[in-house]
Amino acid sequence: MILGIGIDVVDVARFQESLERTPALRARIFTEREAQLKVSSLAARFAAKEALVKALDARDVFTWHDAEVINQPSGKPVFIFTGELANRVAGDIVHLTLSHDAGIASAMVVIERL
Repeated sequence: MILGIGIDVVDVARFQESLERTPALRARIFTEREAQLKVSSLAARFAAKEALVKALDARDVFTWHDAEVINQPSGKPVFIFTGELANRVAGDIVHLTLSHDAGIASAMVVIERL
């Protein structure tokens, strides 16, 4: 059963301007591992976190660092959950896809319960 679907799109240049204008933003939104990535990958991860909140309707328990996006050895992106967010998705399957091209980064999240 599908519990929720979320999608988000980010203009990479605008996102980069935000990071440059507010240097603390990078550390507030991203884990140390994520923060090392190039801006297009950061924009896609930001979109992923926003899409996740939409899919879960989880603003009440969401904190930026509780949903880290990593890539499996195959390249497939997945979330690593901690904190209250981990409790919210326990037992659910969280599907994630990312894309960035032509100055746009996007993400889609589908929450599934078996």
